[in-house]
Amino acid sequence: MNRFDRSFALRRIATLLVFALAGAVAAAAQMAPTRTWEELKQETQRRVDKNLGPVGGLKSDDAREALANIQSLDRDEWAAAWSAIAERYDKRAKSEEADKNTPAARDDYFWAFRYYTAARWPVPNSPGKQKAYQNALAAFRNYGRFLDPPIEIVRIPFEGKEIAGYIRLPKDVRPAPMVLMINGTDSRKEDEIQGRDSLFRAGIGVVAVDMPGTGESPVKADVGSERIFSRVLDYLATRPEVDSKRIVAWGVSYGGHWAANIAYTEKDRLRGAVVQGGPVHDYYTAEWQKESLGTPEYLFDLFAARAAIYGVKSLDEFYAYGPRLSLKTQGFLGWPSAPMLVLNGEKDSQVPISDLYLLMQSGGAVKWSWVNPDGGHTGRSQEWPNSRIGEEIVMPWIQARLEPASEGKHLHSGQ
Repeated sequence: MNRFDRSFALRRIATLLVFALAGAVAAAAQMAPTRTWEELKQETQRRVDKNLGPVGGLKSDDAREALANIQSLDRDEWAAAWSAIAERYDKRAKSEEADKNTPAARDDYFWAFRYYTAARWPVPNSPGKQKAYQNALAAFRNYGRFLDPPIEIVRIPFEGKEIAGYIRLPKDVRPAPMVLMINGTDSRKEDEIQGRDSLFRAGIGVVAVDMPGTGESPVKADVGSERIFSRVLDYLATRPEVDSKRIVAWGVSYGGHWAANIAYTEKDRLRGAVVQGGPVHDYYTAEWQKESLGTPEYLFDLFAARAAIYGVKSLDEFYAYGPRLSLKTQGFLGWPSAPMLVLNGEKDSQVPISDLYLLMQSGGAVKWSWVNPDGGHTGRSQEWPNSRIGEEIVMPWIQARLEPASEGKHLHSGQ
């Protein structure tokens, strides 16, 4: 099942299929925070200093200042402290824009977006976090205006509502092949459309929309919610700048669930799907949720983030809701599908590694896998941060899938 096409030069991929789960996470599921404020403060600063998610890339001094102004686990207090840092960058960016200092304005709008994102993280479930999220959207859209190529905002009509998204096309490639990026539980389309320079350098465009239950998505996560991605594919087919016959989906974390889903439901319109750390079946069981909700791998408020995508409040509602989304329960496993690249870490405590093996064994299409034996969620580890996984593992696979049909027919057919 894990068959590599000999013409596909992924020689640095070390595929490891070890059919055993990592040791169970000891922490029990709970709605209360898993860390005290002092513990959370120390862990947040450590992750900033070590460039680890979800706060990787922030500045250590800025984080130290924000954390010094928080005294409790109150969500609005958290939002206010990080927003104060963001506002400083936002005001400076506006002044720089007025002075025609475009590079500086672009960079400071980006920093404003990053700190507003920290303020609303993981989910805008308080007034302060809701305000921070709206400010993050505004800062990001200001940042996107100054990129070259720029980020285009699109609003696609959908069942009396709209799907908000972004498109960024490479220079001088028309029609452009595309990657449909799908975010996870606590990330957003803004996180997925930026930072993809290797795709643009390769002449590949990016489109991103919020996955069901997150951001500006018009629907919650439920059976059938993949139809928003079908609507996006419909829209792309109307754009002459886009090669709608050369599209790959790339889902990260929970977004991997939707990438696998549409690999089945939209197999004829996708060249392939990257499933990076995505839930398949075991993730949705109450047994797994009771283990994983207390994982220290997640910074804080994991239950709140997971419950928000379903729109439920209590643990009982949450446990009852999830199983309907299992790809096995929905009957997809074993269906014909677009080719898939399936990745994760053996030590993932958020999505069970057994889901990767189940998907690999299910048949229906050629699949490739990459498992980091030391990796946590999405396969990341100190040696293999997500940036390296993207550049060295995912990117070559995507490029091979998106070869023009006359050159890459063997890849498209899976033969």
